[in-house]
Amino acid sequence: MKKFEPLSLEGVTTVSLRDRKSKVSVDLFGKPYSPGSTTAAFLNGLPSALGAMDLNAVIDHIVRATENGRTVIFGMGAHVIKVGLAPLIIQLMERGVITGIALNGAGAVHDAEVALEGKTSEDVETELDTGRFGMSEETAAFLNHAVAEGNQQGLGVGGSIGGKIISEKLPFGEFSILARAARLNIPATIHVAIGTDINHLHPSFEPAAWGTASHLDFRLFSSLVSTLEEGVYVNIGSAVLLPEVFLKALTLVRNKGYVVDHIATVNMDFIRHYRPLTNVVSRPTRRGGKGYNLVGHHEIMVPLLAAGIMERLAAR
Repeated sequence: MKKFEPLSLEGVTTVSLRDRKSKVSVDLFGKPYSPGSTTAAFLNGLPSALGAMDLNAVIDHIVRATENGRTVIFGMGAHVIKVGLAPLIIQLMERGVITGIALNGAGAVHDAEVALEGKTSEDVETELDTGRFGMSEETAAFLNHAVAEGNQQGLGVGGSIGGKIISEKLPFGEFSILARAARLNIPATIHVAIGTDINHLHPSFEPAAWGTASHLDFRLFSSLVSTLEEGVYVNIGSAVLLPEVFLKALTLVRNKGYVVDHIATVNMDFIRHYRPLTNVVSRPTRRGGKGYNLVGHHEIMVPLLAAGIMERLAAR
């Protein structure tokens, strides 16, 4: 067997640091924070690197789309509501930033529970042991009756629930994303996988009504996607369902001849998931767009995003 000796360092060729290309310079460094300064100053003081640069770029995309009257859709998992971010989403809707909302079925559950009682999110482990998980009577009755009634009027799931929260004058309706969307005439769609949500467990659930209403919402969502050229699609906290719905809507509208090429897409979650990275960030933007992935807790990242948008819009 050949014996190896330690490699000699004699004759190593060196280069000058002055002439070498470097990816980081002091020009990109962050700026010290001044107590009492604005959120805008804080964001402008972030280093021009990696996630900080992407966050500022996403804010710029959304502000530019808003100023140019382009479509901005927020697709959200239920966790956005569970960590208390509905008031910030509502503020962006009222400011004219968000022009379309998409939720999964769990998002509708939590939105309705907040409107009904001002609280949501049960202790799954404890209730599952007793067989009581998901058995809240008021939640299921409200949602299932809302969709059954709305389906008779030709409404989707989102419109049915938002409208009923308003008509029933629920005590905490001011915190409902769906109700505010209905008042502002902003399309709000719910995309349901039957068997995933607690209201599907109750005798009042009508599969045909929910299936018809959810498919109608898919078509409404696709109509929104058809207007996304030079707009922005933001996926927050949905790891599978909404990324799949977005991809299918995008191929449908391209199949029908709509031009949706120059778009910015954003995925926000606390870990990196394959499906949103593929179906939101990379695949849809191959024809001229730009995709971003922002990693961090929703309860921190979404307020930063919202504050940055509001500050930059106010400064225009």
